[in-house]
Amino acid sequence: MDAASTRTLHTGRAMPVLGLGTWNLTHDTADTVREALRLGYRMIDTSGDYGSQPGIGEALRTSEVDREDIFLVAKVEEDEDAFASTRRNLDEMGRGHADLMLVHRPPPDGVGVSLWEGLIRARDEGLTRDIGVSNYTADQIDALVERTGEVPVVNQVEWTPFGWSADFLDYCRGKDILIQAYSPLTRAERLDDPRLGEIASEVQQTPAQVLLRWHLQLGVVPLPKANQVPHLEENLGAFGFELDDEAMSRVSELNEHYSALGSLPYVQ
Repeated sequence: MDAASTRTLHTGRAMPVLGLGTWNLTHDTADTVREALRLGYRMIDTSGDYGSQPGIGEALRTSEVDREDIFLVAKVEEDEDAFASTRRNLDEMGRGHADLMLVHRPPPDGVGVSLWEGLIRARDEGLTRDIGVSNYTADQIDALVERTGEVPVVNQVEWTPFGWSADFLDYCRGKDILIQAYSPLTRAERLDDPRLGEIASEVQQTPAQVLLRWHLQLGVVPLPKANQVPHLEENLGAFGFELDDEAMSRVSELNEHYSALGSLPYVQ
C-alpha cells in the first residue's frame, strides 16, 4: 500500500487511501500542494470556506502530475445552492469537474435534501463524478437516502483513535459508505499522549505515523493537513510499516470520544 493505492467507492470508481487536507492552508498553498503531488499524494481536499482553492487551482495547473491522476474533493456549504456552489468552486480552481463533491455539514433545520438534490444534478451534468456528505449522523444519512434514493459514497467526519465509533463504522460499512477522516492527527492536540508515545516507540515510528497507519488499516481514509515538507514526508511514512493485531487494539482503545472541535456528531 502507498499513496497511489485506492479504495473502491460503491459507484465503482477508485479513491486514494490518503489525501492532503487544506483547511486553513492559506500560506504558500500552491507550493505546498505542488510539493505534495511531487512526493506522491494523489488526493487533495478543499472547500470554498478554506481559502485554499485559488492556490490549489494554481498547483493543479502547474504540477507535472496529470489531472486525471489527481482526486479532487470539494464541498458546498449548508446555506448555499449546491449546484451553483459546485460551479463556483470549480471556477475558483479553474477546473471543469471535481472527483467528489460533499455537503459540508447538514443545515440546522433539516438534513439538506435540496442540497443533496443539487449535488445529484451536479453529478448528472458532469460537474463531479461522485457525491457525498460530511459531518452527518447515521439518522441524517438515512433520511437523505429515504427522500432521494441516493446513497453517499463518502461521509467525511472528524475521526481519530481518540475519538471514533465502532457502531458508526459498522453502519457505514453496511451502507458501503467510506469514511474520510479530517483532523486525523487531532490537530496535534494529542500527539504527546504517553500511551500513544509508548506504542510509537515500540514500533519505531512517530506518533503521527501510528495514527495514520491505524486509519489505513481500519479502512478509513485520512486527510492529514501539512504545510511543511518534513511533515508531508512523515505522513507518507505511514505506508512503510504495519501494526499487528495487538497494536491495533491498543490504539483503538485510546478512544475517549475526544474531539478537537468540541463534539463528534455521529456519536449518539
